Amino acid sequence: MISDDKSNSTDSGILSASCDEDSRPRHPAKANIILLSSTALMLLWKYFGNTDFYADVLADEITFGNPEALAAFYQFSSCLVLLGLVPALIVKLVLRERLADYGLQFGNPLYTIRSFLLAAPLLVIGGYLAAMDPGMREAFPVNKQAGLATPFALHVCTYLLFYLGWEFHFRGFLQFGLSDSMGRTQALLIQVMASSLLHIGRPFTETVAAIGAGILWGWLAYRTNSILSGMMQHILIGVVVDAVIVFS
Repeated sequence: MISDDKSNSTDSGILSASCDEDSRPRHPAKANIILLSSTALMLLWKYFGNTDFYADVLADEITFGNPEALAAFYQFSSCLVLLGLVPALIVKLVLRERLADYGLQFGNPLYTIRSFLLAAPLLVIGGYLAAMDPGMREAFPVNKQAGLATPFALHVCTYLLFYLGWEFHFRGFLQFGLSDSMGRTQALLIQVMASSLLHIGRPFTETVAAIGAGILWGWLAYRTNSILSGMMQHILIGVVVDAVIVFS
């Protein structure tokens, strides 16, 4: 009886702690902070974090390396900083919440791997077909020296910076961040709208595909409680597009 009482007491304590954690007070202006900061950061990246800005403003000041390769690295790293690291700091320092609650965790590894393996053949076919589009061939790869001055493997490694920043911003910061105040469906659709609109100026094929991809990867983020599944799929189709263009 004594051990049962202790066990019940322990279980109650765990449940109580879990409930306390789940009911942590939210920042009263959380949704406003996320929406305003996301809008500002997207605009900053769109205007000042791209290859054109690097070529027009920064390239003359940098005397080492290949200008096209450095321009691509600048765009990828700017995405990581502005769309990834700054929102992560907002989550930690302003909202005082866990990054894991924004999908920055492994989540459900089994479902992540299973969904990736199921989607991989379709993503490879889709990437190959997309690479046949003249507009896509003109726009990609972002690093025009990929496979030339830049080894393709190194290009892929730097490309990962972009995908991490992008997926955390839309499927993590926006979607998970707005879910508790706006509901899951609305939060998912808001990130789809934002990520699709940020494609304006890109090839039409890519922009339209961003709508379906945003819905799928947003749903997977909820299903796995992580941004990892969508990010892996996004990386795969992006690398396939670049590889087909570079090596064909």
